[in-house]
Amino acid sequence: MANPTGWKPSMEKGAGSGADPQDTGLMGATRGLAVEEPLVFEQGSPGRCAISLPAVPEGSDPAAEIPAALLRGEIAGMPEMAELEVVRHFTRLSQWNWGIDTGFYPLGSCTMKYNPKSSEALARLPGFAGAHPLLPGSMSQGALELIWKLERALSEIAGFPASVMSPAAGAQGELCGLMMIRAYHVARGNPRHKVLIPDTAHGTNPASAAFNGYSTVTLESGPDGRLHPETVARAMDEDVAAIMITNPNTLGIFESHIAEIAAIVHAKGGLVYGDGANFNAILGVARPGDMGFDVMQYNLHKTFATPHGGGGPGSGPVGVVDALLPFMPLPVVVKEGETYRLVTDPAERPRTIGKIREFWGNMGMFVRAWALIRELGPEGLRRVGELAVLNANYVRAELSGHYNLPYQTDTLHEVVFDDKLQKEAGVSTMDIAKRLIDHGSHPPTVYFPLVVHGAIMIEPTETESKETLDQFVAAMRAIAAEAKADPEALKAAPRKTVRARLDETRAARKPVLRWTPGMKVE
Repeated sequence: MANPTGWKPSMEKGAGSGADPQDTGLMGATRGLAVEEPLVFEQGSPGRCAISLPAVPEGSDPAAEIPAALLRGEIAGMPEMAELEVVRHFTRLSQWNWGIDTGFYPLGSCTMKYNPKSSEALARLPGFAGAHPLLPGSMSQGALELIWKLERALSEIAGFPASVMSPAAGAQGELCGLMMIRAYHVARGNPRHKVLIPDTAHGTNPASAAFNGYSTVTLESGPDGRLHPETVARAMDEDVAAIMITNPNTLGIFESHIAEIAAIVHAKGGLVYGDGANFNAILGVARPGDMGFDVMQYNLHKTFATPHGGGGPGSGPVGVVDALLPFMPLPVVVKEGETYRLVTDPAERPRTIGKIREFWGNMGMFVRAWALIRELGPEGLRRVGELAVLNANYVRAELSGHYNLPYQTDTLHEVVFDDKLQKEAGVSTMDIAKRLIDHGSHPPTVYFPLVVHGAIMIEPTETESKETLDQFVAAMRAIAAEAKADPEALKAAPRKTVRARLDETRAARKPVLRWTPGMKVE
């Protein structure tokens, strides 16, 4: 066949001028144009404007027509730009960003996975997106029905009799759960003062405990990365309000002693809080409520197809056992016959902890999560958990020997390596992470959990294909080989980004928080 384009096999995968011989080229980062972009304050020209407004009529005084609180004087130093300049500026900045729609995002613990666009479309339906939360219940039956059905589904999936729906994120769910735990102990005449937290727990747990006035006691995990019952027994007394356990923990290891630990805590009158951030690992396979947990937050933005981080608001409903039902915050959706009602009056729930946020929660997140649960069904949800575990263990098997595994025990949805093998050549976890950018992947979570020195925490999630994982594995293997062959070159990465490696220590110690005209930003 004729070849009118002049294409040659050597043109594949970044070959040719400027190609990096150490780059696998598999993840799309070997070629391309990165457009430089100055600060917006450094652009434009005096008198240039991106909008057209009618002139103030001659002789009129805006101060006489507009309330003083709404008037604003001139702002010195603001950029004056045309519309095209504004559009290009923000478009170019967006091209510097990395997101799940751009490529692989293997952040361990944070569960950055692809979420179906159908859920996004459903959340934008006018009846949901445009409904005002102050509408009367008679005009909000569809929204209330969805909230009620989602609450029922989440409670069944996790094994709890009921769930609080209003928390705005996982961390606020933690706060809410501990508020209910405190209210429970106060009602029994002893507020208690301590919370036990394993060293493999999620990072927000100590803060949530402190916000509720508790002091925290750190429990060391065993050599297998698990919390052991004897450790809990030594720390447990009648002044402990609860133990907070992330299961699977931040090493990706299932806390197999959880039932025995729960029994130890319950025997002393304490409660067991479960951090549900890693719930996708056991979704459809095991229920925390059956393991002895009394309360657990669900991170809908990690498990049930809602945006994560900058993609939009989160949602952190909280499952609770019967003993905590009286303390649930308001509002609560109840079903009465064929209609749905929002309970907002504390007189109906006199032991409630009150409101933890305005209105009933983030409605758009509820729609997305409910859509995914309905789409997948029980078998599909189980498949989510199975694939999350399969993908992580595939990466573990393919990278073992190239990177050190500090724990040899079985892991579930994520795997934690460290930089022990690369340290011999002076290469650190940060060097590995920066070099991975050149290969076209966002770096995994680094230096967390703190129990692993030089941690490299990888969570591929259930939504990535084997082909993507193979590309990631090839890049990580290439970096491991480069660490042996040319460590100094590796430590200069990334080389293909708009900015080279930044001086992060200087940025932290001498941040530039305010720009002024004429300032030179290096």
